Amino acid sequence: MGEKSLAEKPLPRTKRARFQRIILGPVPNLEEHVRPDWWRGVFNSLYLKTDADVVDDQRITKREVDLFADILKLAPDDRVLDLCCGQGRHSLEMARRGFKYVDGVDRSHYLIKRAKGFARKEGLAVRFKEGDARKLSNLSDTFDVVMILGNSFGYFETVQDDLRAVKEVFRVLKPWGRVLIDVADGAYLKEHYQPRSWEWIDKKYFVCRERSTSVDGDRLISREVITHTEKGVIADQFYAERLYTRESVTDLLKAAGFSDIVFHGNITPLSERNQDLGMMEQRMIFTALVRKEWTPIKRKPSEVVRNCVVLMGDPTKPDHLKPSSVFDDDDFYTIDQLKEALREQKGYQFTYLNNHDTLIEDLRKLNGKVDFAFNLCDEGYNNDARKELHVPALLEKLEVPYTGAGPQCLAYCYDKSLARGVAKEMGLPVPEACFVRPGDTSFELPFGFPAIVKPNFGDSSYGITQRSVANNLEELFAAVSEIRDRFIYKGAIIVEEFLTGKDVSVGIIGNPPSSCTVLPVIQEDYSSVPEGLPRLCGYEAKWSPDSPYWNIQSIAADLSEETEKALVDWCLILFERLECRDYARFDWRLDAEGNPKLLDVNPNPGWCWDGHLAKMARLVSISYSDMLGRILRAAVERLNL
Repeated sequence: MGEKSLAEKPLPRTKRARFQRIILGPVPNLEEHVRPDWWRGVFNSLYLKTDADVVDDQRITKREVDLFADILKLAPDDRVLDLCCGQGRHSLEMARRGFKYVDGVDRSHYLIKRAKGFARKEGLAVRFKEGDARKLSNLSDTFDVVMILGNSFGYFETVQDDLRAVKEVFRVLKPWGRVLIDVADGAYLKEHYQPRSWEWIDKKYFVCRERSTSVDGDRLISREVITHTEKGVIADQFYAERLYTRESVTDLLKAAGFSDIVFHGNITPLSERNQDLGMMEQRMIFTALVRKEWTPIKRKPSEVVRNCVVLMGDPTKPDHLKPSSVFDDDDFYTIDQLKEALREQKGYQFTYLNNHDTLIEDLRKLNGKVDFAFNLCDEGYNNDARKELHVPALLEKLEVPYTGAGPQCLAYCYDKSLARGVAKEMGLPVPEACFVRPGDTSFELPFGFPAIVKPNFGDSSYGITQRSVANNLEELFAAVSEIRDRFIYKGAIIVEEFLTGKDVSVGIIGNPPSSCTVLPVIQEDYSSVPEGLPRLCGYEAKWSPDSPYWNIQSIAADLSEETEKALVDWCLILFERLECRDYARFDWRLDAEGNPKLLDVNPNPGWCWDGHLAKMARLVSISYSDMLGRILRAAVERLNL
């Protein structure tokens, strides 16, 4: 019959009719007896008997959760809504597996009460509540995933009502959220449904079924007569379910605004009773993606709010640091993760500017209306990394306070040779190196191999690949040529001794010496890199999914107390000397003897949810949202806002 749900409390009855059952004889037209809201009264204890071979079989439920979790690539922290959850069999199984944020919604008071009882008995933190799929009580942009499982879709009388339900799913999903629908294969059932069947449910109950298609051919009409061997007929009920096809499900999801719709094939439950599976016999699995903007949050008038403008790269312009030179889905997902995290910040109202053609005029219009700017435009003005310093310069010209480093600091640190010189002047250890001017075809190498060749100007490891590590003169000149030709780089090049020890990073949030947090030191885990390849976290590790470097992980650094203390002290004095502000990251590498040497200083380092700074923060249970909040608070304190 199917995993029916969405029922309300039982229909009101008069005292006289309370103990009467309406039992019909032969019915020439099943459709005439189907109530528009048939689903209000069907989902009760009898439903759990008639459909127990599927909906009360833990083996089937576990196999389905295995499949759906794999299709969706679910993470334990995903916020999941099991819509039309019935007695919560999938929700409860997910909670048993460690999923932290699972909600179940169904219209049946009986089934939700039963689901809550199971959750209490097992101590599972699933939130179950009654609700109508066409009008959910959840706020917009709440869930990462919504699942409609076990053929719990297509019960309403009209397609318009089904569309309303799917649009509600779209609304409560976050940007880049995913929906999974498990629905009966209408085309298959239309050809293979059983017009009549009967089966024993257990030793005392049996059920007889009749079926026919509706006049318009869009629904399968069913009648169930449930009989008890001693009590006689105890239910005679009619219901109708829409016969969705692969094409009609796709059209419905598109009409609701979904994109990236994927059909994942069919499933059939392995029922031990294996008699009349009805609408559950063959089901289709679909997923789809939400592409939308975050819904603005309405703040209470009495709440003190700082107006903050967030400056970002321009997604309509080329970005030559990226392999495809354009913003792709990963970039837009990263931006949406940022917006979600900033929505959690209390006391701020955020406006986003990313159109660089109108950036100056847009900022002028906001002058006097914003308290400060959150400068996250690490792509640079017009997505030119060398013009990253232009953005804070523009803000200073317009007298808009801002987070992060100023133009001078960004200029210092963009030039690797210059940053090395400052560190060396301060007595801090740096690798041996030589400077290769544009156009130079020969140079002296004042140290031995191996060596690494890098663009002197740039970030995001641009131009640094496995071929950047040279073990002889031939490889050295080939590496220089590759940077100039393949990466179309015309600037100076720096050649450094290639250090073979641990690759570590130190992150700082705040403004030393008065107030700052030094995040846990991390190191790159190169255990997944095949033997024979140089150990480095370069351009391929950040931008090439097919690269052998793609699976490099960042882990807590394993350093001696003396080494870690030295690194932290050196980073704090560099932070002040180079005039970093609010947050920065410092990259170091140990030589073969375990001595650390400075590689890079990164003011305004990568702010993305999966970047190095966020990885450091997670090691001490600082969430992505909290990390961003700490950067904002550091700027607010520094600016005396």
